[in-house]
Amino acid sequence: MSQILKALDAADQALDASLDRLYEFLRIPSISADSAYEGDCRKAAEWAAATLRDIGFDASPRKTIGHPMVVGHKRTGRPGVPHVLFYGHYDVQPPDPLELWNTKPFEPVRVKGPHGDMIVARGASDDKGQVMTFIEACRAILKTEGELPVDVTIFLEGEEESSSRSLVPFLRENKDELTADFCLVCDTGLWDRDTPAITTMLRGIVYEEVIIKAASRDLHSGMYGGAAQNPIRVLSKILAALHDEDGRVTLPGFYDGVKDLPAQVKAEWEALGFDGEAFLGEVGLKVPAGETGRTVLEQITVRPTCDVNGITGGYQGEGAKTVIAAQASAKVSFRLVAGQEPAKVQAAFRDFVTRSLPADCKAEFLSHGASAAIAVPTDSPPLAKARAALAEEWGRTAPVIGSGGSIPVVGDMQRILGIDSLLIGFALEDDQIHSPNEKYELRSFHKGIRSWVRILHALAK
Repeated sequence: MSQILKALDAADQALDASLDRLYEFLRIPSISADSAYEGDCRKAAEWAAATLRDIGFDASPRKTIGHPMVVGHKRTGRPGVPHVLFYGHYDVQPPDPLELWNTKPFEPVRVKGPHGDMIVARGASDDKGQVMTFIEACRAILKTEGELPVDVTIFLEGEEESSSRSLVPFLRENKDELTADFCLVCDTGLWDRDTPAITTMLRGIVYEEVIIKAASRDLHSGMYGGAAQNPIRVLSKILAALHDEDGRVTLPGFYDGVKDLPAQVKAEWEALGFDGEAFLGEVGLKVPAGETGRTVLEQITVRPTCDVNGITGGYQGEGAKTVIAAQASAKVSFRLVAGQEPAKVQAAFRDFVTRSLPADCKAEFLSHGASAAIAVPTDSPPLAKARAALAEEWGRTAPVIGSGGSIPVVGDMQRILGIDSLLIGFALEDDQIHSPNEKYELRSFHKGIRSWVRILHALAK
């Protein structure tokens, strides 16, 4: 029996023990956003470091300005082997609202689902279950072979769910220790239950808040209506003008640098048979609202967008109050793709608003973050090896896909460590991450472990 088959067999035989370890991890309520759980975040970091030491890693929690990082190394001692950096996070979202959970969020349970057994708990999919697929793969290889096929550094963050304030300082201070040939990121998902995927495109974001002010105080609409500027009306007109009739964003220069999908990737996507109507139907919608001429899959992954995320102004209590508000505000987010510069988009939005203001109105702006989109080379040798390994495990070619969301750490790895990332995960769209009753399917966990066994061996070739 080959070494890889021995490791796969070991992973299969140890699945129940692997689940027990995952359950231990999930029982720790490592909610990074709530200071009341600071001790639990530290406990989770210590648990992860101890688990890595148990399989032979030189691992420890590291102090930061916030919650600890976990860093572990396992070197082969052989010259010339690739060095990979694996990134994940041990912190989780708050479980609220608790009344919508069918079980207690930090008491993991294994339940029957429509597609097989599921592990239900906060963090099961995002990201503890995903992290443990990699750790358990390393465990299986080390048990059967005594060493890993490549040099591995594991880096776990404790604030991914609460703005990652410690991440950039930590990367800069520990650049020499963390720099590798490339990074493996597990915070992504499968294409569908039977098809793996490698994410190569991540949208960036510009998130702005605009406040339109007019009169010095709220006004009686009977006394001032018709004569006084109404900030809510002004704001509504500006927001409505952000899109044209074809769903395109109207900011000057917004599409500068935006490129179409490569023909080969577009052909792969078309072969996947994504059903845009069914996708919208799951949330009670029918008609795509994005750019005319673009598929739903393109609209949600690789095209730039503008969305109003919240509007506030005037009286919002019960009953009626005849008032012209002194101010109105809106929160607006732009999802960016490769080629767009966040600073230019922010400046274009602010200029668009300012130029649209009538007399007696002024605008104030608040930034709630900005990060550039990420595009990982699709022709790199590591990506080709990982695709081949995934095909061996799943029996299907893993498409390279885009993600509509943002994973800022991938850009931080590029900018600070100078390395690209392979984004490979085993989550599903219906895992209900950040929501009550979060789950991770047993099949995702099991085949995730087996997939990493194959990928690590493939990367060594």
